Amino acid sequence: YLCISVSVFLAFCANVLSSQTPWHILAHTNNKAEILCELKNEHTGVYWYRWSQERQNFEFLLFSNSLGKATYGTNISQDKFSVHGTSSHTFSSLHISHLHASDNGIYYCSISQSSQLFLGRGTRLSVVDVLSLKTTEAPLSTKPVRCITKSKAAGKKG
Repeated sequence: YLCISVSVFLAFCANVLSSQTPWHILAHTNNKAEILCELKNEHTGVYWYRWSQERQNFEFLLFSNSLGKATYGTNISQDKFSVHGTSSHTFSSLHISHLHASDNGIYYCSISQSSQLFLGRGTRLSVVDVLSLKTTEAPLSTKPVRCITKSKAAGKKG
């Protein structure tokens, strides 16, 4: 699995604790997108992150606790991002509205266990211009990011 250490006490790990659908979303500017996360283990809430190829960082979007209350990251709009879950807490869906090129990236759902964040497999969102249907971002590398060291992570937001 994929682990990305961001501090001494916290690591991101891709594991089979959750699955995400779809794998890729191609959406028009100003439209909406939805990413579904199936959660296979007990959890107290779901974290949502975005990997931005352009900014080369993981950005914390929001945390939704088991009661459905959301806590948003710095400069994250509640009008743009919302989370909906099931009463059984086995599914969580991230809704993104008013899509723009800056929303391009790979979105991850995540749950926390033993000081680690276990990530889903990720959903790539590509926003395209409605008129020309040209992609607004160059294709992301299929090569996974293996590690962000503590010193590099300290200078990044999220």
